[in-house]
Amino acid sequence: MRRPPAPARLLDAALDRLVVPGYSRLGPALRHRWWPADPPAGALAGKRVLVTGATSGIGEAMVDGFLALGAAVHVLGRNGDKTQALVARLRAEHAGADVEAEVCDIGDLDAVRTWAAGFTGRVGALHGLVHNAGALPAERSETAQGHETTLAVHVLGPHLMTSLLADTLVDDASSVVWMSSGGMYGARLRDDDLEFRTGEYSGVRAYARTKRMQVVLAARWADRLAGRRVRVESTHPGWVDTAGVTSSLPGFGKAVGPLLRTAAEGADTTVWLVATRPPSTGEHFWHDRAQRPSTLGWERGQDPAAVTRFLDQVAAATGTPA
Repeated sequence: MRRPPAPARLLDAALDRLVVPGYSRLGPALRHRWWPADPPAGALAGKRVLVTGATSGIGEAMVDGFLALGAAVHVLGRNGDKTQALVARLRAEHAGADVEAEVCDIGDLDAVRTWAAGFTGRVGALHGLVHNAGALPAERSETAQGHETTLAVHVLGPHLMTSLLADTLVDDASSVVWMSSGGMYGARLRDDDLEFRTGEYSGVRAYARTKRMQVVLAARWADRLAGRRVRVESTHPGWVDTAGVTSSLPGFGKAVGPLLRTAAEGADTTVWLVATRPPSTGEHFWHDRAQRPSTLGWERGQDPAAVTRFLDQVAAATGTPA
């Protein structure tokens, strides 16, 4: 992967640190001048990708991107009717496309186990797994297993799914991507209250906390699967004009509306990561086709003891190996 010239690297860093230009539609508008090349046509031909939270917004844009590159795509959503309707639309728009509907509530761990057993029975090899399903509830709620909703949807469910599908990932050919958020910069890793049982609940804070957890978890999965040369990264899409943003954060959406990215711009880096599998190091956190620091300049890195306590709790909650 070619290294951009020094002026471009300086501008890129400035865009990132200033947030507003880097996270807005201005980011890709400028960065596309020096970022890595697009995947070649047919880059994913003969390969199979699963996208969760795929029935709208960024997830739907990812599916379109993967299909355009020739992949067979499994579209996973919580609502069966909505998922089937999207698959019907995709088959009509992408002639000859191999696209399948999958229905599962990622936050329900029992449902994930049942669905995964059926999926692995049908699908022997998976080249891309994208954890995009998200939730931002206004009030604290719990899943069928008694877990706080954002924790279950963003962390526990995806972790369990990755564990259950790990054997289908193809050595030296697969990628797992966790769709995090730039909002995770505002939250430290909490290993003392994963379920947000103490203090006044805030959906926005719960969202940021679990998005931080995703980055930490993805990096540890990268370590676990490194011997098989399976890539694992996390990424953030910038500020994207989706129904989730406008409904959950109406004030934010109204304030920065003209600067919001399209769903396709938000999906770009994830599609590119799966299609090109670039080298990745450190915390494996990406944005606009480049690795980014997972902590701000004045912050220390993750406390290894806190990371271990966090991972142990995730393993215990999901019944997976520590």
